[in-house]
Amino acid sequence: MAVKAAMHVTDVSHLDQVNDSAASLSSLYATRLPNGLDVSNGPKSLPKFMVVGHRGHGMNVLQSTDKRMKAYKENSITSFNNAANHALDYIEFDVQVTRDNVPIIFHDNFIVSAENGKVVEKRVTDLTVDEFFSYGPQRTSGQVGKSLLRQINGNIVGWDVEVDDHSCTLEEAFQKVNPGLGFNIELKFDDYVVYEEEYLNHVLQVILKVVYENAQERPVLFSTFQPDVALLMKKLQHTYPVYFLTNGGNEIYDDVRRNSLEEAKKLAIGGGLDGIVSEVKGIFRNPSVVREIKESNLSLLTYGKLNNVPEAVHVQYLMGVEGVIVDLVQEITSAVKAYNSNKTVTEGEQEGLKVMDNTSKIELSFLLSLVSQLVQH
Repeated sequence: MAVKAAMHVTDVSHLDQVNDSAASLSSLYATRLPNGLDVSNGPKSLPKFMVVGHRGHGMNVLQSTDKRMKAYKENSITSFNNAANHALDYIEFDVQVTRDNVPIIFHDNFIVSAENGKVVEKRVTDLTVDEFFSYGPQRTSGQVGKSLLRQINGNIVGWDVEVDDHSCTLEEAFQKVNPGLGFNIELKFDDYVVYEEEYLNHVLQVILKVVYENAQERPVLFSTFQPDVALLMKKLQHTYPVYFLTNGGNEIYDDVRRNSLEEAKKLAIGGGLDGIVSEVKGIFRNPSVVREIKESNLSLLTYGKLNNVPEAVHVQYLMGVEGVIVDLVQEITSAVKAYNSNKTVTEGEQEGLKVMDNTSKIELSFLLSLVSQLVQH
């Protein structure tokens, strides 16, 4: 289902027709059975639930008809500082290192442009920083850069957003972005390339140098989909938390460590990592893993399209997930603020602490029925 955000109950069709499997799922989740959702894992002391802006103010979905999905150029200083206008704790962005050893912020493995009537792709890490900056909007007024396109599902589209901006380095982000905003630095590598440890070590050292020289008091955490990168970054330093990113079993890779939340947990525990960032459908399909991860003293964040749905975010809050990475920062930060401001805490005799707020009138079972339908799309 395409994200239309921020999605609410009324945006999802057939909510009045909860099927048997969804009903049984809700019944299971509403109990404290070992395989169900244990809300006692939720915010007992009511810590701040972390909201993270994906690529700043949100990733660009260039084919979307929703203007919010292409309001600001993703992974740009403009996007980062507009995200800082909302109640975010961190922004997430992707860091790669150019051929001349400059950490730059860019998501895609390849940069795409039209040259002499032909579409040309170049690997970002094969470019020098000056070559990288030659694409898209330029820093000097009046200068025109090479066209910047994007490949989406095999189609080439123009990278057209309402507020454009030039690309930036990691150092510039530290210098120009609101210092109160934390940085979730995704260490970006190509899923289909096998990297030598010497190369990985060099790239991480280059990134760490910039972080050490510029972070000051800014909160920083590292995350990556590459298991060896996560383990190596944890060996290289202990100043900043390292999280392992996983699709939670939604996709299958040759490296089995990437293929499930169970494997992610084993990697994190064995490597002394600080937490896991899972695609949100992974935890909704296997809710008991939230308790297992937290009992392993690991932090748990999520990412994915469902994190643009306030009800799905609320369920995660009740489950004990510690934060969400979102595209619709204004809508989701407002939703989180609303249910945070309305909550109170009561002590149960046997069930531990429970969070009671206005949305508890929409029973947890209903929220889970909604989520179960969303997961199927």
